[in-house]
Amino acid sequence: MIRRVEPRDVDAVVQLVHELALYERAPEQCHLTAEQLHTALFGDSPALFGHVAEVDGQVVGIALWFLNFSTWDGVHGIYLEDLYVTPDQRGNGIGRKLLEALAQECVAKGYTRFQWWVLNWNEPSIGFYTKLGAVPMDEWTVMRVSGEALRELAAGR
Repeated sequence: MIRRVEPRDVDAVVQLVHELALYERAPEQCHLTAEQLHTALFGDSPALFGHVAEVDGQVVGIALWFLNFSTWDGVHGIYLEDLYVTPDQRGNGIGRKLLEALAQECVAKGYTRFQWWVLNWNEPSIGFYTKLGAVPMDEWTVMRVSGEALRELAAGR
């Protein structure tokens, strides 16, 4: 069953985000807490949304997302931050069902884009996504400012 994330799911979702970080070979970079996730999803001004996949009462998959905006199209889109299905449930169509739920969200609300990043080495996921019709945006380079560089930029240095 695919459904919107609920407050009762927060601990399970945090656990799966940490599993995803391990899968992506960066567990030391994941610091998400249940309190942070709860606030992001259910606080006064939620900026994060999510769906979960549930099998036999257990959360076995997640799709965490937020809205972006296309100035060229003049409407919002969905940016998928995290998609993860537990290893024992992969191959059962859960990942596809989570992506279908987000595509349905886009179509229902008139959003024109649904996008995400995938690590270059993650060939199984890249293959899965291209079979669904996703197109790599190879002509774009992801840029990021964080940590000390972010603090320096904010300080005008």
